[in-house]
Amino acid sequence: MQLNTIKSAEGAKHARKRVGRGIGSGLGKTGGRGHKGQKSRSGGFHKVGFEGGQMPIQRRLPKRGFVSLVRGRNVEVRLSELEQLPVDQIDLLVLKQAGVVPADALSAKVILSGAITRKVELSGIGATKGALAAIQAAGGSVAA
Repeated sequence: MQLNTIKSAEGAKHARKRVGRGIGSGLGKTGGRGHKGQKSRSGGFHKVGFEGGQMPIQRRLPKRGFVSLVRGRNVEVRLSELEQLPVDQIDLLVLKQAGVVPADALSAKVILSGAITRKVELSGIGATKGALAAIQAAGGSVAA
């Protein structure tokens, strides 16, 4: 095989449509544009999103921007707050019942603020590197 002998398969190439070249072409007279109306005329198109004068969808819908819908529902918990809890097995439900996090919180993460001296076991709660080290140093554990 040589590069100068390679051809496309039979029927793979199609001639482009030549519009407005007489009745016999099948696309004569109106050139596939139909009869009358804005779209039949040269230059007869309107801007993107135009809905015939009806209020376009991008103006009907409210602006929301880039405000996170879950921002206020991911809560930080201090080590000193864990120290004051009466139980050793701590999860999100325990934190909600104790009033440490709001009732509508979706997740919680322990941060290194304050100190912890007793053993606690966290489940379903995140922890920063420093907080994790402090909890493990006190003999506790964190299970994601």
